[in-house]
Amino acid sequence: MRRQWWQEEVVYQIYPKSFYDSSGDGVGDLRGITEKLDYLEDLGITMIWICPMYQSPMDDNGYDISDYMGIAPEFGTMEDFDQLVREAERRKIKIMLDLVINHTSDEHRWFQRALEDPNSACHDYYIFKEGDREPNNWRSVFGGSVWEKIPGRDEYYFHSFGKKQPDLNWENPALREQLYEIVNWWLKKGIAGFRIDAITFVKKDLTWKSREADGADGLSKCTKSSRNQPGIGSFLHELRERTFDRYPCVTVAEAPGVAYGELGDFIGEEGYFSMIFDFRAADLDVASGSEWFKRVPWTVEDLREKIMTSQTEIQKYGWSANFIENHDQPRAASKYLREAQGNPEAVKTLGAMYFFLRGLPFIYQGQELGMVNFERKSIREFDDLSSTDQYRRAMEEGYSSEEALRFVNLRSRDNARTPFPWNKDRYGGFSRTKPWLGMTEEYPAVNAADQTGRPGSVLEFYREMIRFRQKGPCRECLIYGDIEPVDSSREVIAYRRYTEKETVYCWFNLGGRETEEKLPEVSAKLIWKTGGEVRIRGNRLLLEPYQSVMVRTS
Repeated sequence: MRRQWWQEEVVYQIYPKSFYDSSGDGVGDLRGITEKLDYLEDLGITMIWICPMYQSPMDDNGYDISDYMGIAPEFGTMEDFDQLVREAERRKIKIMLDLVINHTSDEHRWFQRALEDPNSACHDYYIFKEGDREPNNWRSVFGGSVWEKIPGRDEYYFHSFGKKQPDLNWENPALREQLYEIVNWWLKKGIAGFRIDAITFVKKDLTWKSREADGADGLSKCTKSSRNQPGIGSFLHELRERTFDRYPCVTVAEAPGVAYGELGDFIGEEGYFSMIFDFRAADLDVASGSEWFKRVPWTVEDLREKIMTSQTEIQKYGWSANFIENHDQPRAASKYLREAQGNPEAVKTLGAMYFFLRGLPFIYQGQELGMVNFERKSIREFDDLSSTDQYRRAMEEGYSSEEALRFVNLRSRDNARTPFPWNKDRYGGFSRTKPWLGMTEEYPAVNAADQTGRPGSVLEFYREMIRFRQKGPCRECLIYGDIEPVDSSREVIAYRRYTEKETVYCWFNLGGRETEEKLPEVSAKLIWKTGGEVRIRGNRLLLEPYQSVMVRTS
């Protein structure tokens, strides 16, 4: 594919509410991000993606926007944001924002106007249906019906997610024009681009027909009827043409459920976006990404198959957005390494395995420390809307309260949203007062201060790994080279990155046993490793438990 400036970036995702509290109110803020830019610069990242910091009642922690052009007061002011952009630019760090245009908050002035006056233009900015009962049996992503009754009227409004997040009516051209103005306003401010939230929900099945129930609640998941629906391409093409095409920006879409055969439309040369996130590997432990209680056993072989299928399919059309953690996922060390989550060598090999895949690597805050999941003792300790819904649904499906709590602890989005541990002080140096959400540990054993400058720490490993990709002798191959899987042992993920001039073979042992791997037929030079000494016997490579090795051939 044609080379783009953003292919050489390394992105660090920030959940602003939990990154650093500069004001002492227990909530992270924009000035806190600015104060920690030196940490990010030293880490080596080149772009930060900031989760929503717009004006919001925070029912879904900022993904319910009440003013697209305003900053939530708990995060600061527009002047604080502008200063962050300036200070980041001084360090050659770009800014990517979250774009949430499938829905707004029910406190947005458009929705408030729609409720006040059913004859207003804003009423058609949303999806309303008249009647004395719900129009169909679709279940929202956060549980319960997608329909919410308006008090005092025989009318319902539609919400794919929480009831305080009414979906926008993309069938209305006037509404789309309003959204394009917002997107262009932010791009004019000089941001580098957007991560685009829930964008494949903007087109619905306009028959609004009920579907066969798929749960004990008698409802059917709305993703069958309000995600990736036929005709969505015209909306997404127009969005790109009216906004993104006018700026040298990067766009990364949250687009679960897109079939591999449709990737050309989404990320090809004329695709709607620069990249999309593929969630198949992220959701391998549950039967459905939205139903955590449907647990699925899995092996490293299963993980390898999902990752390599994704890589080879995306490679046919465009660029991949590679991640193992984000604000909606549990900690990767806990999910993928399980009993080895506290083993630094295992954490390093997991990190290297995904980081050197073909595409743009994303690092989520705290991932570079090897943070792990918490264990909450009561559902009352959770903030996440989807966690409380999954707890309730699990018990509706016949599980005990103890089993339901276990499911939620394993998959809760709160796992990744706990405050960042800067040091081992109370509240981890995140704030001078009790944080908005309970820490993974009140006095964290895993923290940035302890790992900074300490040889062998996970943080120093991430710093070295980023430097190797960005400035190492094989940067051309590791950034732009193609990829194909390499045969390996059951608990090893192996692949080769290659260009016309060189090839890099990569092995990552994600198991607790030594393995023996076949080396390429040509002579190879060791360029990267974790763990102990690299041992070679003839044409065989002996991998220690949780060791990674990369060799170069030319």
